[in-house]
Amino acid sequence: MSDMNFIDSLNDFGLTRQEGTVYSALLNHGEMTGYEVAKDTGISRSNVYAALTALVEKGAAYLIEGEATKYRPVEIKIFTENRILELQKSAAWLEKHAPRKVISADGYITITGAKNIKNKIREMLNKTELRIYMMAPSDLICEFEEELMQLTKSGKKVVLLTKGLKLSGAKIYETKPEEGQIRFIADSAYVLTGELTGDEHDTCLYSGQKNLVEVMKEALKDKITLLSEGDKK
Repeated sequence: MSDMNFIDSLNDFGLTRQEGTVYSALLNHGEMTGYEVAKDTGISRSNVYAALTALVEKGAAYLIEGEATKYRPVEIKIFTENRILELQKSAAWLEKHAPRKVISADGYITITGAKNIKNKIREMLNKTELRIYMMAPSDLICEFEEELMQLTKSGKKVVLLTKGLKLSGAKIYETKPEEGQIRFIADSAYVLTGELTGDEHDTCLYSGQKNLVEVMKEALKDKITLLSEGDKK
């Protein structure tokens, strides 16, 4: 992972890009003064000190008092584990106190952005009670290998239409889907269909609308029938 991606990933743990740059400098050099950080990063001293103060408040750095005030980075493993623990506690509180309204899944929901689409796929996989059918390129399916393995281990039916993939416990039909295209049915009740290439402009349609589910089921059944007949020839 490049430095740029490392700094971007720190955003997921509550650090701004500038704070991430300063934190990265501390990790690279150890204890540093604000002046040293400014010289190393090229960030103005006023912005460096603001970032260092934020890092201390967010648990990513320690303030070391002495002849010259220095800052010591908290190890990345400790910092991320602490942040995850804090978020888990916050998530539990929010789940307990959030307003509740039953939201029907019978309509059509457009999900945009690769990250949001992948999160929805994981949610659907984690909620699957009986079976899933998924047609997608193998590299895309591999991103959900852990969730799919959990389904097969728990005795749930996993049917995959893809090419060049092996997954213990899953029924796999060899075919080459269109690049970036996904067709996904969970429990014969919910569908997700659209484009997933890894781009922020990717768009998928999610629905529990019965007619769409039936159309998708029939299309995948027809595809499976053709593939099965081809294997017999």
